[in-house]
Amino acid sequence: MKHKHIYDAQGRQLCCTQEEKIYQKANHSHDHSRHNHDHSGENGSVFTLFLPAIISFLLLITGIVLDNFITSSWFAGWIRILWYVAAYAPVGLPVVKEAFESIAKGEVFSEFLLMTIATIGAFAIGEYPEGVAVMLFYAVGEVFQTLAVKRAKSNISALLDQRPDEVTVMNGGQPQTVKAENVKIGDIIRLKPGEKLGLDGELLSETASFNTAALTGESKPDTKRRGETVLAGMINLNTVVQVKVTAAYQDSKLSRILELVQNAASQKAPTELFIRKFARIYTPIVVALAAAITVVPYFFVDGYRFAEWLYRALIFLVISCPCALVISIPLGYFGGIGAASRNGILVKGSNFLDMLANVQNVVMDKTGTMTEGVFKVQETVFSPDVDENKILQMVNALESNSTHPVATAIHHFVGEINRDIRLENVEELAGYGLRATVNGKELLVGNFRMMDKFGIVYDVDTNNIVYTVVAVAYDRRFAGYLTIADSTKPDAKVTINRLKALGVKPTMLSGDKSAVVKFVAEKLGIAHAFGDLLPEDKVNKVKEIKARNETVAFVGDGVNDAPVVALSDVGIAMGGLGSDATIETADVVIQDDMPSKIPLAIAIGKQTKRTVWQNITLAFSVKAAVLLLGVGGLATMWEAVFADVGVALLAILNAVRIQRNRNK
Repeated sequence: MKHKHIYDAQGRQLCCTQEEKIYQKANHSHDHSRHNHDHSGENGSVFTLFLPAIISFLLLITGIVLDNFITSSWFAGWIRILWYVAAYAPVGLPVVKEAFESIAKGEVFSEFLLMTIATIGAFAIGEYPEGVAVMLFYAVGEVFQTLAVKRAKSNISALLDQRPDEVTVMNGGQPQTVKAENVKIGDIIRLKPGEKLGLDGELLSETASFNTAALTGESKPDTKRRGETVLAGMINLNTVVQVKVTAAYQDSKLSRILELVQNAASQKAPTELFIRKFARIYTPIVVALAAAITVVPYFFVDGYRFAEWLYRALIFLVISCPCALVISIPLGYFGGIGAASRNGILVKGSNFLDMLANVQNVVMDKTGTMTEGVFKVQETVFSPDVDENKILQMVNALESNSTHPVATAIHHFVGEINRDIRLENVEELAGYGLRATVNGKELLVGNFRMMDKFGIVYDVDTNNIVYTVVAVAYDRRFAGYLTIADSTKPDAKVTINRLKALGVKPTMLSGDKSAVVKFVAEKLGIAHAFGDLLPEDKVNKVKEIKARNETVAFVGDGVNDAPVVALSDVGIAMGGLGSDATIETADVVIQDDMPSKIPLAIAIGKQTKRTVWQNITLAFSVKAAVLLLGVGGLATMWEAVFADVGVALLAILNAVRIQRNRNK
């Protein structure tokens, strides 16, 4: 099953042994619960996870009652020892097994070894109830960790359920059910209402409405027309439709998104990497100190009792177990990635969550980021001696070589392309426009900088035009211009207000004319806005911002602004469903084109980082306090259990809070 393969791949990418075990157990139990959902449901799966701890708890409580409240002559000697061994076995044997497996892999000083030494040592000195209790609470902590990881993963792994394993292919006019992975490009898929599309394709039916929540996080229906692209994961809402497959199963947009999420776990934040290195050094030191606590007092303490100092050393081992750190911190980052994914924001790794938390300046493109990117021609102004219709036909033919929204606006305004117009030497000049030869004469279509570049004389006051302008020159003479207007996105103003509330400065950079950029910037409340910029000008502007030691996030389409994306600390791409290159190049992909997701991504990054450091502070402060009490003989195994498992559970619960972050 492909679903299980992706789960396993995610688990194996985590290096720390304890993380591997918990992630794999979460995956196994998740797969198991899905497989048996019809029989026992999710509650049955949770009960199975807790069953060993329940058995151990009942035996332990019974033993404590027989020890302290009910005098029973038979509950003594080997019977008493075997009773507590039986209580220890359900929760202890798996941990002991993990300890030996870790040693076999070369990871000697794991927390499994710490817990094994501590609990078996407690048995050795006759502290049977405490030995069982330590392992019992440790096992309960592991179950809660597993459930917390499952919850974090479920925000992301829900995507896996959006790709049906089988689809209906029309073969000679007859429907045939086949494996989705075996469908070929060019095959025709039939999709009934309520069914999910398994592969990317082109809609052959006249119209259809789709639920795109799996891809964008938004359940608002999206109406598609004949010839438009439909993507794997979309749910057909109203009528039977046919789709022509345009991409193989493994090459669909959703497959790329899943691969992105799968690889996110391997991109670690500096804090996470530090904790891992710290744990590898810290654990053997703890074992050595525990040995020293047992032996060294023999030479300095009168009335030295081995059992007493061994007990203190065992307490020290339990308290020192680093599980609160090595589990809660990765879980915090994974929860942040999950919370972002649930809101249609794909973050490629926890390192980028850290960078988002530190962003001080968001530099954004205008068109398609803060504006709809849907242009409409407002007016045409041409010289009286020019055949306006003929010029517009040539402009339309030339703009058909561009994918810019301006080209689309011109095409909608002029209509069908005149195929009789022969274009030669077509050339796109980045930051200027398009150039070609028509009937042996030069045709220039672009901004007024292009007119200046080629020495075209014009008599137009461009400063008074607040719309985007497309200037046209033919046969070395200025012919006229078109004005094109774009509207701001509904949540653009809210986006800027939220960025400011987070203490982040918004800056707008655009290749559009300065008058238009400033008009849009004033409308949205952006103080720093610059227009008439070439790609290299944008790079220089970002360099100026970074020279002030500000952490910069750049928001654009991730393709045309590749140099700026590469230069910025965090590259954020809008509308990841529109471009494969966007998914590949950006650090963060906002799937639904909503700019309000920018401050939400930053807020999730800040909350994740804040939670991680809260957990670090909590773990170190509590452990340090109880360690001192333990060495001084003032703490028992019960305090040690709280300092280890209790702190770990508190840290996990704190990390889980991140997953509640939703876009309101």
